[in-house]
Amino acid sequence: MQPRPEPPVAELSRTVREAQSEQRTPSVSAAAVGNGEVVWQEALGLADVEGVEATTDTQYRVGSITKTFTAAAVMQLRDAGELDLDDPLSKHVPEAAHAPTLRRMLAHVSGLQREMPGYVWETLDFPDREGLVSGLADAEQVLKPGARWHYSNLAFALLGEVVARRSGLEYEDYVRQRLLEPLGLERTTFEPEPPTAKPYYVEPYSDAVRPEQSVIKGALAAAGSLWSTTGDLARWGTFLVEGADDVLARETAQEMGRFQAMADLEHWSLGWGLGVMLFREDDRIFVGHGGAMPGFLAGLAVSPKERSGAVVLVNSGAGVKIEELLRKLAVKAADAYPSEPEPWQAADGVPPELEPLLGRWWTEGSEVVILFRNGALELRAAAAPPSLPPSVFREEGGDRFRGVSGPEEGELLEVVRDGNGDVAKLYWATYPLTRAPQTFGA
Repeated sequence: MQPRPEPPVAELSRTVREAQSEQRTPSVSAAAVGNGEVVWQEALGLADVEGVEATTDTQYRVGSITKTFTAAAVMQLRDAGELDLDDPLSKHVPEAAHAPTLRRMLAHVSGLQREMPGYVWETLDFPDREGLVSGLADAEQVLKPGARWHYSNLAFALLGEVVARRSGLEYEDYVRQRLLEPLGLERTTFEPEPPTAKPYYVEPYSDAVRPEQSVIKGALAAAGSLWSTTGDLARWGTFLVEGADDVLARETAQEMGRFQAMADLEHWSLGWGLGVMLFREDDRIFVGHGGAMPGFLAGLAVSPKERSGAVVLVNSGAGVKIEELLRKLAVKAADAYPSEPEPWQAADGVPPELEPLLGRWWTEGSEVVILFRNGALELRAAAAPPSLPPSVFREEGGDRFRGVSGPEEGELLEVVRDGNGDVAKLYWATYPLTRAPQTFGA
């Protein structure tokens, strides 16, 4: 067994301490994930400026990170056959005046207005489920569905309503019973459970702080009401990239992390999957989410490739560069914990009917290679770098194979045999593959 890497404790700790000092944050709690495990945690500063120090067990409000729990709940219900991501909202909430699909709502391309009708962030008076639904007639479709990325708390409040209606449980009860309890996230709750941090507004022109109000979000709970700790969120981040038995299939977790929409059209550094943010940092993509509530900021980012990343929680709602700090910590963790190579093992052999398919083929003047790996056919360009994922196929029968991942996912690989039953050529997404290069129409 290879020795386990050591976390860069000194670098991580100094990064957090510099941010807490320079950005004048009452307290910071942070954690690093390495190869799917919590490898470092630290808290510093005051959870309560009256003299209560923060610890790694201190709860903070995590704001919109709650949306990742809502998205996981929707995906669970999809896998259970209770809904389809391409269902219009009106199929599950007939009272809705607009009908974007659930998929577009998850990816913030529904075009629904950002907040509930009214001025809830001034009054801090959020509607209950009945008020949410009755107020939908006043909600605007500010953009055409799919036109562009547009963040919407309203969309996620409505996804919470979908979860409640399709499951027969209150949204909070569903998340508690189907996600928090099975995953052992005991310090993640909808109501604060001590020890908790108090929310603050730090004065911009002095070092004075003012307490923020504790907001109760009612039907908007699905958009941002959870409290949690860095330890729980670090484990949740690992779950978001690899799933967990009997909770969410790995394939479904990976589906959540697939690109759906681009939020940052200038630098392409922030995209969206199904309910999760996709942070780009150089050539690495992190899956996670940010969060903000009065007096709190939060961030979670985990790289699926390395299963490594970071969590940051602070009890200040302004003046903190939370995303910058999160990215620094996540990159340090991912650099320290590179992905572990899977050990190669000899296979029993290749099914006889597949042997004639293996080797080099030509299409459009380019050479491709078909291999049998891990019990499935794979196809890749002969000149492709090893880091580029191949096309992987699932056998459908009748000399037909369906692409399940990689280039041309979903397309067919078809085998054509001659009169003797020997393989004469292949079709991949209707393009002919031959053993020797040929012109089109040969």
